[in-house]
Order: sequence, then structure tokens, then C-alpha cells
Amino acid sequence: MKKWAQLLLCLLISAGIWFIHNLSQSYVNIVSVPVVAESNIDGRARRSTTDATITAQVRTSGFRQASLGKRNKRPATVVFDAADLRREEGDLFSVNTGELYKYAAAIFGDGVSIESFVSDSPKFVFPEVSHKKVPVRRVLSISFAPQYMSEEGMQMQPDSVIVYGETSRLENINYVLTRPVDLKNIRSSVHGKVRLEVPSGVRLSADEVIYSMEVTRYVEVRAEVEIGVRNVPSNVEFSVLPSTATVVFKCVFPTTTDPVAASDFYIDYRDFANSITGRCVARSSGIPSTVLSYELEPEVFDCVVRNSD
Repeated sequence: MKKWAQLLLCLLISAGIWFIHNLSQSYVNIVSVPVVAESNIDGRARRSTTDATITAQVRTSGFRQASLGKRNKRPATVVFDAADLRREEGDLFSVNTGELYKYAAAIFGDGVSIESFVSDSPKFVFPEVSHKKVPVRRVLSISFAPQYMSEEGMQMQPDSVIVYGETSRLENINYVLTRPVDLKNIRSSVHGKVRLEVPSGVRLSADEVIYSMEVTRYVEVRAEVEIGVRNVPSNVEFSVLPSTATVVFKCVFPTTTDPVAASDFYIDYRDFANSITGRCVARSSGIPSTVLSYELEPEVFDCVVRNSD
């Protein structure tokens, strides 16, 4: 009797080893998975209100196929790129079968190789929701190393986002702030990502933005320049006080062009004619492309008509 028990135990162990060995092998089979879609489609809910069954011929281990073959499976949540969702009609959107290959791991899990998709393009319903497009405002603390500056300032991509939520909440949201960006003693171009501050009770189309800022070295050129006049009627004697100003150019280093010789500063008589106080800001022309910025001192000039016929 003892020998029969030992034989039975050996048979059970052998069967278990055989069973595990076979399940660990790779097989081709047809499996179906219910899928709920998530995406950032402008003006639409993030999550689809319907699911779709995606069927494919896959190659994977017996263990994985057994898991995929379970009945009453909960739908897998797959995040689709909005560019891969094509609007059919109304609230209905579909994903082209050819695009599904890039989402294979999200749909069927790791360790599954797709031989081919059997089902048609899956379709999902994304209902419209209350939304509002608002600009992104930067929260910055920036300082530059001596003789370094940015020509265009910091750029954000995207520079606006869509806010989703109840209409009553959206009415009070006119912009979205970034989290603080603190950069000190900058002497080269910078870029990175910064998260957005999400207002309470709403959802944003993006959780973060990319910032970038080109930084260049400059040299200052200081000079005394005359303030000219333009578009003065022939019967008017027009004067500007003071008639000279100090200009400070910030030029790309090294600079090959004399900005003083190329530039011209003047008061346009038409600005004076449209002014209330008779005080005008000088215009400029001929500023070389190597000039990053300039400052005039004074910035505002008193204009006087001495006589007219």
C-alpha cells in the first residue's frame, strides 16, 4: 500500500511539472479584452462612457492566455493619444486598427506579442463637458550672471490650457499659474518642465508645461544721441526738449556693428498732434539686428510748436 501511495505521489508531481511546463510555453490564440478609453480630446470628458471589445490573435505564454481568457473581466483602461482618436459622428470616436499596435501592452499586458487584430476599429463615446481655454501665467524668479540676458524672455509650451469643470467654477478661472521656477545666476540657455497649479474642483488638459529661454552674452554701448523730428508740416516750427538723450545699447557679444552710427531716434509730429500733454516717447529706426535692447534717458520728451502760419 505504501508503494502505491509513493507511485501516486510521483505521478501527481510529474503531472504538475508537465502542466507547468506546458503553460510556460508560448502559444498563438485569439483573445478578447474589453477596453475603456481615456484621452485629452478638447472639449470632451477624459474618460469614455462606453467600453469596446478588442480582439486579436496573440502569441504569449499559457499562463497569460489563461488570465486573458477569464470571463467577466473588468475593462482595461487605456490612455490614447488624442491624435489617434478619429471623430465618427456626434460623441463617437474610433481608433484605427493600425494604431492599436502601439497600445498592445496597455490592452493585453506585458509579454504579449500581437500577430494581428481581428476586430474592427474600436469605438468610444466621449461626451462634451463644460470647458474654457485660459492662458498659462508664469511664476518666475530669475537672475542673470553679469553681462548675460534673454532677448525674448521665457517661453511656455503650451501657453494656454483647457479647464474642465462645472460652469460655476469656470466663471472664476481666467488663468492658470505654474509652480515657481527659480533660476539664479544664469549664463546659458535653459529649458525644462514645470507643473501647473490645478484649481480646486477642475481638470486641466495638461498637468505641466515645457519652458525654454535663450540666453546670450551682451556688451553695453553708451552714447549721446540727437533727437530728430519727422512728419512736421512745412508751416510749423517744431522743437523737442531736450534735444539730446543718452542711449545705452545692449548688443550681442562680440558686436561687429556700431549701433550708434546705424540708429536714428526721433519724435513723430503725428504723435504730438494726438497727445494731450504735448509729451512724447521717441521712436527709433535703423537699429541693427545685433542690438538686443536699448534704453533712452530721458524716456519722454517735451514737444513745443514755436509758431505756425
